[in-house]
Amino acid sequence: MRNYENLVIVKPTLTAEEIQASVKAIEEIITSNGGEIATTDTMGMRKLAYSIEKNERGYFHVIYYSVAPAAITEIERRFRINEDMLRFVTIKYDTNREIVAFNKLVQKAQKKAEVKAEAPAEVKAVAEAEAK
Repeated sequence: MRNYENLVIVKPTLTAEEIQASVKAIEEIITSNGGEIATTDTMGMRKLAYSIEKNERGYFHVIYYSVAPAAITEIERRFRINEDMLRFVTIKYDTNREIVAFNKLVQKAQKKAEVKAEAPAEVKAVAEAEAK
């Protein structure tokens, strides 16, 4: 199993629920081909460097995972078929130096996800304290 990273750009014309469903479908493509998702990083809506299919913005999502090298061709084929995606890029982490960098990126994304999960709880606690 090798380590990979996929940056996926989803169309901005979708609703928030459709974007989340599309991201879940993308993650399902990876897991159905034997991949193990280490973590994901939601970068959100961002401006594109140039317009793609008349879209100036896109929803960016990064997925860090491990999968057998033979499965990558099928994963990328299914990505190309998906009409909700504007672009995707697959990055392979192969050498020892790259694997160390991959592990650092995974840890950084996990910390970012933890902070996002804790932030709503803190806001809720502050709101409850103000209500009393």
